[in-house]
This record gives sequence, structure tokens and C-alpha cells, in this order.
Amino acid sequence: MAGVLDSVNQRTQLVGQNRLELLLFRLRGRQIYGINVFKVKEVLQCPKLYSMPNSRAVVRGVAHTRGETIPVIDLGMAIGLPGIPQEDLPNSFVIITEYNRKTQGFLVTGVDRILNMNWEDILPPPKGAGKDIYLTAVTKIDDKLAEIIDVEKILSEVSPISDDVTEAVRNKSAEREAGHLPILVVDDSAVARRQIERCLTAIGMEVVLRNDGKQALEYLKEVTADGSKATDHFSLTISDVEMPEMDGYTLVTRIKSDPALSGLFVMLHTSLSGVFNKAMVKKVGADDFMAKFSPDELAGRVMEVLDQG
Repeated sequence: MAGVLDSVNQRTQLVGQNRLELLLFRLRGRQIYGINVFKVKEVLQCPKLYSMPNSRAVVRGVAHTRGETIPVIDLGMAIGLPGIPQEDLPNSFVIITEYNRKTQGFLVTGVDRILNMNWEDILPPPKGAGKDIYLTAVTKIDDKLAEIIDVEKILSEVSPISDDVTEAVRNKSAEREAGHLPILVVDDSAVARRQIERCLTAIGMEVVLRNDGKQALEYLKEVTADGSKATDHFSLTISDVEMPEMDGYTLVTRIKSDPALSGLFVMLHTSLSGVFNKAMVKKVGADDFMAKFSPDELAGRVMEVLDQG
């Protein structure tokens, strides 16, 4: 176990290389779950937790670590499983993560190992699983199904953020020239897609949604099969980075290497933390990068891109 915990910090320093490194863990039961290592800052034996008045039941308390005070969320409770009993907390673990510019800990019963995988082996949840599931993807590990949790959905429920564009930005958008082509939005999280769509429609943009890089690339090839260019159909594309089957880095590479698609402006929009993002933006040829999620920042940047185009 010590080896797994020690290696997490080392691996979070790695730059993205169009692959996924999963930190595998367990909640109450035998089911294996996974989280992207690039979102993990640290893994700790559960520290002392201090109660937080008026917090939701899934927030088991706050922890003081490395000069920070962070909320600790019982991940099992957050997805509808029984919570970890109070007496078992000292034997549990906290996965400290950074999502959407915020740091929080997720309480789990056990941490297994880190597994290096190709995005092609990460698949969307089974069809018919429903809209309210807390999964963005699944994969097979040792002939067992591992589930990758939709952390953005959990955080939107535990600690909601406003996805409304302010009146000042809406007023600014009303002064702009109308008639821009739609924006293609690519994200595997239903919550993230909804947030981005709400933001963009608030500034008068039409939005086309796709769930992952593979879907988006197939759609772009389909609409340009008549000899047209992607820029004839879309103003720009906003894509998440970590997605099943084809990640955002690979999507950008494929777009920029295809003459029919290469002129399309692509913004990577991700909850992933780490300075490696800026290096990867340059490496794969993306036109812009923005960390999730600030409605005004996203709306403002989109308007800048449209005005420049």
C-alpha cells in the first residue's frame, strides 16, 4: 500500500501523453472504481475530521492538511451507497483532488493501485443505464468491470456552482453582431455539457453537443463529406480533455491533421489541473485552453474568438 501512496505524487507530475492513468479504489463492497491520476494531488490515511455546521450529510467533515482546510466527501454516500461507519474512518483513506479550480477530499475504504491504460479501452457507460447514474465511463480490469465516477456530477450536487452568465456579459453579447455559426461542444459529463450549453445559449449561440472525441470526430467527418470545411458548419469547438474512447488531445490532433477540419478553432476546456495542460495545448496544436468552470470567463473568451474570426 505504501508504494501506491508514494507513487501517486510522482505520477501526478507526468505530462499527458494521450493515455489515462487510473487510481483504482474501493468503496464499501468489492466493486472497483477509478479516478484519473492527473486529478489527484495526494492520498492520505484518513486524518482527523472536524465537523462542519450546516453541511450536507455526505460531507463528513473538514481536514487540515499541508496548510489547507478541505472538505471531505464520503464518495460512497455521494453515489447512493452506505456511508463509511464512524468507527471505520481511521482505517479509511482520503483521495485529495483538484476539480474545477477547487480542492476537496474523497473518503474511500481502500486504495488499490495505479493502472496505465489507453483511452481506447475506456468506454461510455452501457446504454440504458439511465441519466442519473454517477458514471462517465467503464473499463475492464482483470475481467472485472471498473467504473469511472462522474465527479463533476457529484460536486454539482454537493457544492453547486452558478452556471449563469452575469447580466453585464449578457448585455455585452446583445451588442454584438448576430448570425454566427453553431459551436460544437464535446464533453463526457452530462453536467458539464448542460453547464456549457446554458452559458453559450445565454450569449445567443446555437450549440451542438457530442459526448466524446470519437463521436465528435465522426460527426465532423460526416458534415464535411460533401467537400465542405468544418468552418462552414461551426464557429469553433469546445472540448473536454478526458473522455472515453478518444480524449481531447487526440481529437485536436486528428482535427488539425485533416485538411477539411484543420481550420476549426479548438478550445480545450477541462477540470484537469497541472501545468502540463499548457505544454500539451501547444504540442497537439489546440488554439486555446481554459480551466473549468467560470461562465463569464468562458462566455467572454468565446465572444473574443468570434469577434476575431
